[in-house]
This record gives sequence, C-alpha cells and structure tokens, in this order.
Amino acid sequence: QHTPQHTPQHTPHSWGLQRWRVGALCCLLLGAGVAPLRAQAQDAATLQARHAALGEALANNAFARPLVLESSEGAGQLKGDIYARIEQPFARLAPALQGGEHWCEILILHLNVKQCRASTAASGETLSLVVGQKFDQPLAEAYRIDFAYRVITSRSGYQQIALEAEAGPLGTSRYRIAVEAVAIDSARSFLHLSYSYNQGLAARMAMQAYLATVGRAKVGFSIVGRHADGAPLYVGNLRGVIERNTMRYYLAIEAYLGALDTPPTQRLAKRLNGWHIGVERYPAQLHELERTEYLELKRNQVLAQQASGS
Repeated sequence: QHTPQHTPQHTPHSWGLQRWRVGALCCLLLGAGVAPLRAQAQDAATLQARHAALGEALANNAFARPLVLESSEGAGQLKGDIYARIEQPFARLAPALQGGEHWCEILILHLNVKQCRASTAASGETLSLVVGQKFDQPLAEAYRIDFAYRVITSRSGYQQIALEAEAGPLGTSRYRIAVEAVAIDSARSFLHLSYSYNQGLAARMAMQAYLATVGRAKVGFSIVGRHADGAPLYVGNLRGVIERNTMRYYLAIEAYLGALDTPPTQRLAKRLNGWHIGVERYPAQLHELERTEYLELKRNQVLAQQASGS
C-alpha cells in the first residue's frame, strides 16, 4: 500500500479556502477505486461482447465518433467509463500502454498533473504524481499521490492495466484508473477506460463547496433532459465531475497514441497540441486554458521535471 504525501500545511483560519481548493482539486482531477480490480477483471470475449452490444451507440452519439461515456454515483463512490473504438492495431496499442514511463508521458498531459515519476522496487512499479490547480502552482503547494502500476493481463489480443492508490487528500480513497483493450481486427482496437474513486465526508463537503461556487456552471456530457428551447440539459454536480475527468484522461491516452508515428524529438509537442485540441472539441465541459497558456505551462513542467532528474 502506498500512502500519499500531503505537502501543504494550513492554519485553522485558512480552512474554508483550503476546503474549496481541495474540492476544486477533487473535482478537476482525482479518481479511483471501488471494488478490488480482481473482482472487475474481464477477458477478451467479455470486452468483444461489450463492443458488439454498443454497436448502435458507437455509431450514433453526440460525440460524432465511436465513443460511449457512462457514469455512476452512489454510496460514496464516483465512477466513469469510456468505451471507444480506436484506429490503432492492437499490436501497436498494447506495448504503447505498458510501462510506468509511458504512463507518466500520458498523465502529464492532464492539466492538473504537475509532475509524474516512475520507479521500480521489489514490491512493483510506482507512479508518483504531484497534482494541483490548473495554474502554474509551486510543487510544494500541490499534493503527491503514489499509484501502484500493475499489468493485470497481457496476452495476444487482450490487455488490462491498473493504476491504484489507497488514499488521497482530505479523505478521498481507493483511487483507480484501469484500462483494458482488445483487438477488433488487424487495424483497429476497442478500449475501455474506467476511472473511479471513493470520497469521505470531508471530501464531499469540499466538493459541495466547489460545486456551489465557481463550479456551479460546470456540466458533464450525459443529456438528462431538454431546456424549453430544446437545447440539451447536461448532467451536473458529481456525475458531471467524473464525466469531465474520465474524458480528460481518455483524451490524454488518445493524444499519446496519436503521436506514436512522430519523430521522438517532436512527440511532446504533438501530444500537447493533441490534448488541447481534444478538450476544445467540448468547450462547454472542458475549456480551462487557452492553447498558448496550456502549452507554455506544460512545457515548463516537463522541462523542470527533466532538469530535476526524472
């Protein structure tokens, strides 16, 4: 079990502001687990059957591409799932998504990930993430969370990987990002991203404070009704939170895979551009920074990480 290091120190009079900040952080980034992954483990046949069952939804949806997003909230747990058909052969996709270093290159694309370091010990591979606000926040004021990285299954035509952390800031717990993929044919793969976490009372209060203030206008992707003029009414509150973050992580995977054919010296630039282009497809849900702001922020973070010996 890995325990996150909570770097910032706070006095009692700053608690209200800190609660809002942690609520924003939880809403903007953090995610993970419900039941132990071994109970959720699937296989190639199960995922292929899911692909077949989602045929109509993959062909006709609001995203105008073969992608389905689902979310749930209950018993202190938030969970988001994305199912997507990807124009990448499994033989190329599977190795690209294996290894802690590769996952650090994926996760650093997320707006709120300040730093990611992969390390290996006798107990296995660990990804140490520093997460915080969207602006150029000093690392000392952000939060460190250590994720255990595991390859659950890796065989011809099917792969399942998990990143898990038992605890996070302000009572959040059981973080999990799980990805499984299966070959469809020689040129395409089907990917399932699952993103979830548990929240205690303090985390729920922090999220409620965030959603009642600056986060009150933020929405997710699921359409739960229609306005009087017929415009879609999107899900909000905590399901909106998990949907936005599930999509952010999926777009990071997509941007990473989209740069595989690029020369190594140009890959970071293509990934960063790809991620920002991806989020700007959905401005109502995901717009945070302008392109130049995002690119400058991320380049500086990556350069600082490289300089510090990651």
